[in-house]
Amino acid sequence: MTIPKSSNQINAKPAINPIIILGALFFIFGFITWLNSVLIPYLKIACELNNLEAYLVTSAFYISYLVMGVPAARLLRNIGFKKGMSAGLLIMAVGALIFIPAAITRTYILFLLGLFIQGTGLTVLQAASNPYVTIVGDRDSAAKRISIMGICNKVAGVIAPIVLGTVVLKGADALVLRLKTMDAAQKAVELNGLASKVIAPYIVICIALIILAFLTYFSGLPAIDTDEEDETLAATNIKKNSIFQFPHLLLGVLTLFFYVGVEVIAGDTIIRYGASQGIALYTAKFFTSCTLAAMIAGYVIGIIAIPKYLKQDNALKICAVLGVLFSIAAICTNGYTSVLFIALLGLANSLMWPAIWPLAIADLGRFTKIGSSMLIMGIAGGALIPLLYGYLTDLFNSRIAYSILIPCYLFIWYYAASGHRIRK
Repeated sequence: MTIPKSSNQINAKPAINPIIILGALFFIFGFITWLNSVLIPYLKIACELNNLEAYLVTSAFYISYLVMGVPAARLLRNIGFKKGMSAGLLIMAVGALIFIPAAITRTYILFLLGLFIQGTGLTVLQAASNPYVTIVGDRDSAAKRISIMGICNKVAGVIAPIVLGTVVLKGADALVLRLKTMDAAQKAVELNGLASKVIAPYIVICIALIILAFLTYFSGLPAIDTDEEDETLAATNIKKNSIFQFPHLLLGVLTLFFYVGVEVIAGDTIIRYGASQGIALYTAKFFTSCTLAAMIAGYVIGIIAIPKYLKQDNALKICAVLGVLFSIAAICTNGYTSVLFIALLGLANSLMWPAIWPLAIADLGRFTKIGSSMLIMGIAGGALIPLLYGYLTDLFNSRIAYSILIPCYLFIWYYAASGHRIRK
């Protein structure tokens, strides 16, 4: 079934079935993504890493969005959004499977390879699902639909670090102390035991991904063709033959780059940051969930307020200002108070993704698929900016390193204020 089109959106009210399926997809890639917050301290211990090496977890995961963005666009052009979602889930299952030999051999490079392949699957999945959610209803309320998907994503993010942290970080603080008194042979035995803890969870994840891939493939998701445009949009884009002729999209990609960087820092560094403030790892494992709970609160506000009380660009401006204020507060305080402000960055980040997407892909018409893939490439900010944070942590300390957040939020404010309006 092909849905009638108007510009690059579908005006008909989306069926309940597609929204449920899409919600399940957003739950799954939220679950996979936010496992990284536990994997960073876990692999730092198991593979004996420094801070910079530990944050290669996020780099290996998110760099795939940059490397595989264009191939994902070509794949979607050939097989469409629906089959693309199924393909993305199967690729993620392969990445999860690689964690088994990585854990058995305690080989860090294999863990990174598994993370890269999981990120590749997510690149395809997000390149298909995000524009699908944006297009499947009225464009002015796109941020509301994406907020609903965001709640599914972040509920998974609340659950994921607690579940995995309970399995792999139990007794980690005591183990770190014992390792200091062990010889090389004893240490290897203990670390091999720690590494093996990750095998069972990733077998379950692999099976779940395969099942969801088949359910998605045989689901009732309607087909959407973004290659056709209505007369008004076709006339506007008639002289355009390249995606690089849409400056509001290109600025949107850069904005998304900075946004994902600050979101990953807020969610994936807070456990290690709590430990640096003298808080036990088994307690700190809950901190990422606090960050994501703050994001869920923001999504609820977005669902209620957008577009009736708050326009998408204004929501983005407010969130950027909150990001600057919370970052400064975290840098200027210590202990649980500082950790609280890092968690509150979840609230500041909550409506950024829902607002950036519709602003960036507006009026792309037949360029929507490649434009969406370019936005997905912007997710590489999650690979590079946290790595810079890790370097600054080793150079100074983890609290001062959060100063990297401030210029990122300022650029996001610029895009909300005027960047998204630039059409020439």
